[in-house]
Amino acid sequence: MPPLIRLSGISKVRLLNWRRQAVINAMPGVKAGQIRTPWHEFWRRFRGQPVAMGAGIFVLLLIAVAIVAPWIAPFDAENYFDYDRLNDGPSMMHWFGVDSLGRDIFSRVLVGAQISLAAGVLAVLIGAAIGTVLGLLAGYYEGWWDRIIMRICDVLFAFPGILLAIAVVAVMGSGMSNVIIAVAIFSIPAFARLVRGNTLVLKQQTFIESARSIGASDANILFNHILPGTVSSIVVYFTMRIGVSIISAASLSFLGLGAQPPTPEWGAMLNEARADMVMAPHVALFPAIAIFLTVLAFNLLGDGLRDALDPKIKG
Repeated sequence: MPPLIRLSGISKVRLLNWRRQAVINAMPGVKAGQIRTPWHEFWRRFRGQPVAMGAGIFVLLLIAVAIVAPWIAPFDAENYFDYDRLNDGPSMMHWFGVDSLGRDIFSRVLVGAQISLAAGVLAVLIGAAIGTVLGLLAGYYEGWWDRIIMRICDVLFAFPGILLAIAVVAVMGSGMSNVIIAVAIFSIPAFARLVRGNTLVLKQQTFIESARSIGASDANILFNHILPGTVSSIVVYFTMRIGVSIISAASLSFLGLGAQPPTPEWGAMLNEARADMVMAPHVALFPAIAIFLTVLAFNLLGDGLRDALDPKIKG
């Protein structure tokens, strides 16, 4: 039996490049630049969807605007008051008009984007992190792990999400931090069930059996072999869930359980605009449009990501 040859890192790279070139040479008429990686395939399929591309561009612009909103807003969102133009409609000076206290609505919508996006993303991020770990444990170990985790998820699923969030905020108190926690709690079971289903399928694959046969630990198998296989599903659902979280956070603020005046959060702005909706509908119109467009963009982006990552389920 010939002795084993240990290769250095550079030698391994050269060997891989040689093997890749050998495969390319064996394919007549195919050049190296024509070999597509999974990323290239994903991007090709995604950019072929104009609606999803438009939604993605809108989301990126919205995130950029939210980051710099305090610096680009023409007026102070909380401390500027124009008492000569109370409830005035859109004008050259105030693009979205003025509310009942003389505050510039355009500036408040811009700054509100930062608050609403941060609340939505943070809530989903917390829910996804906890739900993913629980789903991995339930799907991999099954048995009592699976029974306990799934029964807890069933209990949480038994209540409408917004009702559960209201109950959590009622116990913990109002404020955006508690709203984020409340929205995150009813995001956990959805991610747990999604990841559990993927884990049940992946753990039966031969590469998992191979990892076990060489003595890989459960943690290694879970986080280095199974988790990467669930990432595409998590990313798609994460994107679409942001829209749900933004609506939920805005609803709680509208009910007076979230952001409190004068914080320019979109739901809180709608709450303040209720008394003037007949005489000054623009006060509620623009925050409502901001919520609608943002949620629609995230949902369309999620649909596009799903079709690009797994074209077999398209349609």
